[in-house]
Order: sequence, then structure tokens, then C-alpha cells
Amino acid sequence: MEYRPLGRTDLRVSVICLGTMTYGEQNSEAEGHEQMDYALERGVNFFDTAEMYSVPPRAETYGRTEEVIGTWVKASGKRDKVILATKVVGPGERFAHVRDGNPKFNREHITAAVDASLKRLQTDYIDLYQLHWPERSTNTFGKLNYVHAEEQDWTPLEETFAVLADLIKEGKIRHVGLSNETPWGTMKCIALSDAMGLPRPVSVQNPYNLLNRSFEVGLAEVAIREDCGLLAYSPIAGGVLSGKYLDGAQPEGARMTLFPGNFSRYLKPNAEEATIAYAKLAKEYGFAPADLANTFVNTRQFTTSNIIGATTMKQLESNIDTAEMVLPEVLLEEIEKVNQLYSNPCP
Repeated sequence: MEYRPLGRTDLRVSVICLGTMTYGEQNSEAEGHEQMDYALERGVNFFDTAEMYSVPPRAETYGRTEEVIGTWVKASGKRDKVILATKVVGPGERFAHVRDGNPKFNREHITAAVDASLKRLQTDYIDLYQLHWPERSTNTFGKLNYVHAEEQDWTPLEETFAVLADLIKEGKIRHVGLSNETPWGTMKCIALSDAMGLPRPVSVQNPYNLLNRSFEVGLAEVAIREDCGLLAYSPIAGGVLSGKYLDGAQPEGARMTLFPGNFSRYLKPNAEEATIAYAKLAKEYGFAPADLANTFVNTRQFTTSNIIGATTMKQLESNIDTAEMVLPEVLLEEIEKVNQLYSNPCP
């Protein structure tokens, strides 16, 4: 297993990060514990979660994933073996069940969120605390084009990062990260932190896969030059790049079979054509389609860690196996040809 620096911290995280959002929905507590045990045995020292999980988010399962991790932490006694990341919910119509129904990144809300996460996780500290998505309006979650909105009532970044600084002083969190953030937002937070002596973002957790390489347009340079690397989520585009949904297939128990409305951004025009092309390349060069997709993400210069997600142990094993894989240069050239034909069909 390869380990990479988490920003400018002294932490080194595995190139494979265990995503956990299925725990408490598609995976039981026992299955979640089995996954965490196995991942740790394979050298994965980085687990990622969020207060809003399980996914899809709903009041009945809010915080459930953190609770599953917490019971594992207590039972295993291995908290010190894991770099644990979680996130605070941003605003949105789907989160009327979170705090006062209008989540903000202000002192009251962040403090309450951290304390609740610590309790569910059964730990005294969180290694990486992330803002799950911007409080302001941006072009995230399936949007490429930015449409400006004159808002708006969003918490000044100075206040947000001052709160996070206090939480670091209190020992509740160690480092700060961004998620679903834009180039402007990432650079603004970094510049603000540097100028005011506030916590510097060490990572940005955004979608990145063969069907959505929008991170490369503006954020890749930021990630490399500012040591604020990508924590890539949806590396196989919600399972689409495995090829299992081709020709209208709806595999039993699969995410988009169970929750089609929650992952529609992966089923857009040109997505199937691109997936077929990548699957053909995978077969030609001796890779499983999902392995090709994960290995591509693992090996980008700006990637700090690839957040994989699995509902079965077989999926988990093959995902972790990709940490040892490389793609030949000729295959990378063929991937670029497909990307030119089908550029970012699933932003």
C-alpha cells in the first residue's frame, strides 16, 4: 500500500480510502465492521464518512454510518490505527431534519455538528473535518456551468475558519478539508487561512472519474501547487464504469437500481457510449472495467487518496487491489482519445 502526505501535515494516508456511506443502508453494522477490519488488514489507514450518511440521506438514517464506525472503534480498540475523516452538512432542502432545518457553517452549527459526530464515532478527536459542500450557490452536483446568484445569506469564510481554528485548539479536530468545492472557493479559503493564520485546508474531496474529469480544468493545478490534494469520490461513477448498468440493466441490490433518483447524474447523454469505450479498452489491455477506472484515479499526480465504496467483500477486495496496479502509457493515450470524444458527460 502506498501512503501519501495529507496536505502539509505530518499525516500520511493510504492511496485507497475506505468510503462508508453505505453502512446503515445497503450494509449492516456487521458488514461495515467486516469491511473496516479487512481494509485495515490490507493497509488502508484512511476512513471517510459524514454526519449526513447513510446515503441516500433521510431523517431515519441520519448519523447512522458514524454510529456504525463508532461501535467498531469501541469494539476493536484500533482508533489509533485509523485516520478518520467526517463532514459537516451544508444547506439544502433535503436536510430539514438537521439541526434547525437550515444548516450553516457558523459557530453554533459547526460546534453542534462536531460534538454530535464525536459522540457517534465514540472518539475524542476527528483527524480531518470537512465542509461537505459550499454554503453559497455553486456549480456542483451535476453542473458544469456557473450561474451567479446574488445571495444571499451565507456565513463569511472568516467566521467558519475561526470556528474551526478554535476546535483545533480544543483538540476536537486536527485538520480541515473542503468538499465539492470550486477553484475560486479553494483558493479563497487557502489565501484567507494563510493571511489570517487560520487552519489551512489540507484536501478537497470532489467527484473524479473517467466520466467526470472536471477537476482537471481548474482544481488540479491548485491541488498540486498548494498541497491541497484531491480526495476523489465516485471513482467508478456510482458503479456505472463497471459496466453493470449497460443496455438498461438494473442489477438486483445495485445502488442505481435501489435509488435511481439519487444518482441520475451518472446516466446522462454520452455516458453509456463513453462507458462502452472504456470497457472495450479495459478488456483489450487485460483489466476489469472497474479496475481500469480506479487505477486511473489512483495514479493522477493530484490525487491524495481514492475513496472507494463497496457493498460486497468481493468488490472491496478488488478495489483495494488496484492500489498495486499501473496503466501502461499506451493505454493512457487511448483513454485520452476517448476523453476527447466524450468529455465530462457526468459532471
